[in-house]
Amino acid sequence: MNVATGRRRPAAASIASGTPEALSGPGAPRLRLWRARAGALAGGSRGGLAGALIPVGLITLLALAAPLLATHSSAAVTSAGPLRAPSLHYPFGTDEIGRDIFSRVLYGIRESWLGAVGVIVVGAAFGGLVGALAGSIGGVVDTVLMRLTDLFLALPAPVLAIAVIASIGPSLLHTLLALSIVWWPWYARIVRGEVRALASRPHADAARLAGVGRVRLLLRHLVPGALAPVIVTMSLDVGNLILALAGLSFIGLGAPPPSPELGAMSAQGLEYLFGHPWVPIAPAAAVALLALVANLLGDNANSQLDQRMTR
Repeated sequence: MNVATGRRRPAAASIASGTPEALSGPGAPRLRLWRARAGALAGGSRGGLAGALIPVGLITLLALAAPLLATHSSAAVTSAGPLRAPSLHYPFGTDEIGRDIFSRVLYGIRESWLGAVGVIVVGAAFGGLVGALAGSIGGVVDTVLMRLTDLFLALPAPVLAIAVIASIGPSLLHTLLALSIVWWPWYARIVRGEVRALASRPHADAARLAGVGRVRLLLRHLVPGALAPVIVTMSLDVGNLILALAGLSFIGLGAPPPSPELGAMSAQGLEYLFGHPWVPIAPAAAVALLALVANLLGDNANSQLDQRMTR
């Protein structure tokens, strides 16, 4: 677990320790290794990862189609008036100034889901690059890059993210940027450990003897073997990032009003919790649903990989 963020690290991340037993049998060719790891993500039982991808695909489609599904603009004041109870025309009711909560929740799901995926892609890409360079080059480069990674891991990630947002101003883009800055170190650690472990395998030695250059060796023989644990980590991090985005917007460090951020909507509706509970509960329930689906996918992917690696 990352002490700074409270995030769970997948069991697959133990591969980063470099133990050959966690990778493959002695002498396994690169193609078999990559196929086994890819199969751990795509295969499994009938109700395995493929079934978990269905709700993820539905939420992604929902996020992309939010402007088409919403009955009102996220900032439009409806004719129903403020604090109207849920009804057929307003499934989640209206907020304190008469905006349709259902429409705002749809736009909020879009921002949270796509924003979390964007942060993870950026963090995994940058962290993977750092880890790949450190693991393949070694020496002074490895030492410098890993000490830089340790520096980011030593700093409390929430505090660092808050400091970045406070210094450049609150907005959705700045929040995503701040989270990207603090989210890459674990990916660097995982990729670096994988690359170093795979570099000592027989197939890597055979590639070197065949005259394969360092860049080609890294891209074609080492990096593909590190993708499976990285993908598992990414799937686990989606739920954590959704909660992080909601938490930052809840304390006022997200996009300013009238942006339909789920955390900010819950915070603004807290004073109506007892009299008009739908105002804060609807966006909070959306955050819980998004995090639940993402965590189920991540746990499923992690268990599938662990089962394949222990066979």
